[in-house]
This record gives sequence, C-alpha cells and structure tokens, in this order.
Amino acid sequence: MTASARAARRRGQAGSPSAADPSTIRASRLIDRRIRDLAGWRGKTLARMRALILQADPGMTEEWKWGVPVWSHHGIVCTGEAYKEVVKLTFARGASIPDPARLFNASLDGTTRRAIDIREGDPVDARAFKALVRAAVARNNPPVTLLSGGNPQIAKADGDAPVEAYIAAMPGWKRDAGRRLDALVVRTVPGVRKAVRWNSPFYGVEGNGWFLGFHCFTKYVKVSFLRGTALRPLPPVSSKDPNARYFHIHENDRPDEKLVASWIRQAARLPGDPLF
Repeated sequence: MTASARAARRRGQAGSPSAADPSTIRASRLIDRRIRDLAGWRGKTLARMRALILQADPGMTEEWKWGVPVWSHHGIVCTGEAYKEVVKLTFARGASIPDPARLFNASLDGTTRRAIDIREGDPVDARAFKALVRAAVARNNPPVTLLSGGNPQIAKADGDAPVEAYIAAMPGWKRDAGRRLDALVVRTVPGVRKAVRWNSPFYGVEGNGWFLGFHCFTKYVKVSFLRGTALRPLPPVSSKDPNARYFHIHENDRPDEKLVASWIRQAARLPGDPLF
C-alpha cells in the first residue's frame, strides 16, 4: 500500500471529508512521485517525515502547492522541500508554537516561520516532532464561538477547510453526526463543492448550484435539501420555503444511510439553488 493510500485510509477511518476529495488524492500521488523521483537519502527522509506528520494528526490534508508538498489542517501546517544538502520542513507559524526539543534549526530570525533542516544521517526525535506537528495544528484552530443552539460561528469561506472547522466545533454527539453526514455526501457525490455561509455548511455541484446544507439546533441537527420537494420519497419535515424539505438528526438517531444517500444523489442531479 502506498503512502498516499495509507493516508487516505486513515482519513477515511477518522471520518474526514478529505478522504475522497479528488484534489487531496491527486496531491498525495504527486507527493508519492516526488519521493520516488528524489530517491536516495532525501527521498527516504521526506517519506519518513511525511509518515510522522500523518501519524501525528490523522485529520491532516495533503496538498501540492508551489511545486512542493504541503500539509494542512485548517491552514498550512508545514511544507516539505528537498535541496541538494537538506530536506527542509518549514512550519508556517513556527515562530508562535512551542519547541521545547529545539527541533527548529533554520529561519530562526523570522517573525512567523521556522524550519527544520535535515541533512543526510541526521536523527530526528519522532516523539518531539509529532508533538511539534500537533502544536502547529492547534495553533491553526482558534476557539470557535457557539451561537444559539450550539451552532458554531464560522466565517464564510469556500472549500473543505471551513466545513472541517464547522464539524470539528459541533458540540457533543452532533460532531459525529456531522462527520457521518459529510462523509456520506462525499462518497455519494464525487467532486462535491463545499462552503460555509450563515454559519452553516453547504454542498453543491460546480455550475449547478447548491443542494444541501445543515445547521445545529439545541436538540437536533437540521439537514436541509434546498430542492427537497422534488425528492422521492419526500424528506419528512416541511418548510415555509415551497422548494425545501428537511430531516432532523437527534441524539442516538441512526438515519437510514441508503435512504439519505438516495436523497443526496437525487438532489445533486437537480438544478440547484444559486444561493450565493
């Protein structure tokens, strides 16, 4: 099993929405190729550090930016570059995270970044490095305010990251419900678009509008099909909006995944709501 396959499997087990994200899979494969192309000690070093990063935070997303590997969780954690003499791991906010083991040995004069330069034969304290990665992830996740009903307050934005932030901040049992719903949407609609607006995640199809959203209330999670009146069978809860239908997830509920997947599949094929 390749490193990218192992990474995707870990993310899938954790319920991360990135598990089936085509852009993440492509990035992981590009990182695989980069490691193969480097070969020698640099390829082995980059592969080892990548494995430690993914072990430290199973929710980490692999990206490919500026021609180099990037690891992100609600923002960039670090990049991995290879030069003739060193493999360099640059932490985007390294200057503001604790480093009791003094792993940072480069870019020490910067006010924001810090880097670890690894030369051939250099040992790396795996436990200290994973602690550093976790501290960097925590630095990217400021506390989230919970609004009425325990709904997370998340700034409007597009993509996986704001939806991940919303789900991570859902209180108690609602977090698992959000993760299961998000994973079901991703499995059912490959390449689904994601965004957060009005403190709610939304899902859509490129060029075809938005078809689903959800929102936390005190006793349940409201799942909204924006064109729900066209679905069969009808989702059970009516709306003042003549086009919308809902279903509610309460604590200890286990929704019928086949039925919900059918609604999702139907909704994604319909002309969606332009919404924003």
